[in-house]
Amino acid sequence: MARSELYEKGIALRSELMGEAFTERMNQSTYDDPIMQKFRDVAAETVFGALWTRPGLDLKTRTLICVITDATMGRDPELELHIRMARRQGWTEEELTEALLHMSGYVGVPLIREALLTASRVFKEMRNEEASA
Repeated sequence: MARSELYEKGIALRSELMGEAFTERMNQSTYDDPIMQKFRDVAAETVFGALWTRPGLDLKTRTLICVITDATMGRDPELELHIRMARRQGWTEEELTEALLHMSGYVGVPLIREALLTASRVFKEMRNEEASA
């Protein structure tokens, strides 16, 4: 199958957003299955290649939108990925924490508690990765 320009852009952007080392770990674990490889390829082309590269919003803003949406929907596995992306785009731990705390009055304390537990875990992982780099 020929790889489209959107696919190539999407794969490159996905790696930029998550970091090459993290992306490679995901490719070797989550996406080592042929079915999940198909999912990765579709997401790379349609989500990262088409949506994330659109004009109008910068990557920093797009990552915050994803963090907020994931927290609102209780999608902790995706929230982990998007918090990592948001940190890599310049959002601080304090800013992301405050954004999540602000949401507790609008979407509920239990959802945001779970999101903050996820955020704390990701922040710690990223600090450990930075320390060992």
